Amino acid sequence: MSNSFMSRAIQLSLENIASGLGGPFAAVVVKDGKIIAEGANRVTSTNDPTAHAEVVAIRETCKKLGHFELTGCDIYTTCEPCPMCLGAIYWARPARVFFACTAADATAAGFDDSFIYRELGNPTGARKIPMLPLMREEALQIFRVWERKQDKIRY
Repeated sequence: MSNSFMSRAIQLSLENIASGLGGPFAAVVVKDGKIIAEGANRVTSTNDPTAHAEVVAIRETCKKLGHFELTGCDIYTTCEPCPMCLGAIYWARPARVFFACTAADATAAGFDDSFIYRELGNPTGARKIPMLPLMREEALQIFRVWERKQDKIRY
C-alpha cells in the first residue's frame, strides 16, 4: 500500500476534471511497486458508458502485460468501484483494490449507483430494463461446443 499511488490517482482525477474529458474518477494499476497503467473516466468524451476509470486502467494494463488477468497487481482508485467496475475487477483478478472516496461520497456528488445494486436483486423481468429470456434451448449448444473445445483458454 502506498499513499503515492493514491495521490497519483487523485491528481489524475483532478486533471481529468480540468481537461473536460470525463468525470471525477481515476485509477492506477501497480505491480512490483511500479505503475503499469493509469486510467481516467472517459465516458462523455468517448461516448462510451463503459469507459470508467477502473475499466480504462484495466484495459491498458492488460495490453501492456499481454494477459487478461492482473495477477500480482494492485488497483488504486479514487472512489469505491461501481457495480460494473466491480465486475471488471473480479474478472481481472488483481491482488487488492484500494479506494479513496466511498459510494456514499459519490452519491452525495450526484453519482448514485445504488439503484443498480437494487436492480440486481430484482427478478430479471421486474427490472427497469426488463431482461427477457429467449431461445435458451437453442443457445445452450454454444456451451456444449465450448465444453468440448480442447484448446480453450479458461478465464
